[in-house]
Amino acid sequence: MKVKFTKGELKRQRDALRQYERYLPTLQLKKQQLQAEILRQLIALEEKRRDEVKRRHSIENWAGLFSDPGIDISRWIRPKEIVCNRRNIAGVDLPVFGQVKFDLAEYDLFSAPLWVDNAIEAVRSLACLREEIKVLEKAMAVLRRELRITTQRVNLFEKVKIPEAEEAIRLIKIYIGDQMANAVGRSKIAKRKIEGVVLEEVAA
Repeated sequence: MKVKFTKGELKRQRDALRQYERYLPTLQLKKQQLQAEILRQLIALEEKRRDEVKRRHSIENWAGLFSDPGIDISRWIRPKEIVCNRRNIAGVDLPVFGQVKFDLAEYDLFSAPLWVDNAIEAVRSLACLREEIKVLEKAMAVLRRELRITTQRVNLFEKVKIPEAEEAIRLIKIYIGDQMANAVGRSKIAKRKIEGVVLEEVAA
């Protein structure tokens, strides 16, 4: 750390220190908010994953019916559009699951097997849940990246910038204090010399 031992540099370091100390609590608060949101999202994600396993097992119990050549429901269970919203947490934009849109299931209610309605509803429900899990995973990735960056900044301020500024201020104050003391000493020596010359002249 190179420091200029001047009053101008002392002011610059003091201003920088004030700025760091003002900004640090904001970063620390952001870090806490991100950690809390990650925990909340993690709990939601685990719950959705458990639900997804249950629904998948439920569908597997009668999945053999899907092989019925008389009806093909595949085109009605494929997501047509995923709708997401945005939510701001601690200055970070997060994706929030909205809904999944499907093509309208149009089939002959009289000729189609009785299980078709339930099958379409169950598979669509599973598809929605899987899309919601994907959105939660994306949000988690965004939050973790932002937390890493924020933590690095907090550490930079706490462990580098603030200690450096404090040390620079300490060194400059010592240097300026020494310079002032030397100046006072030189002034006293000069004063004594002048007084000595005056006395000699008076004596002469």
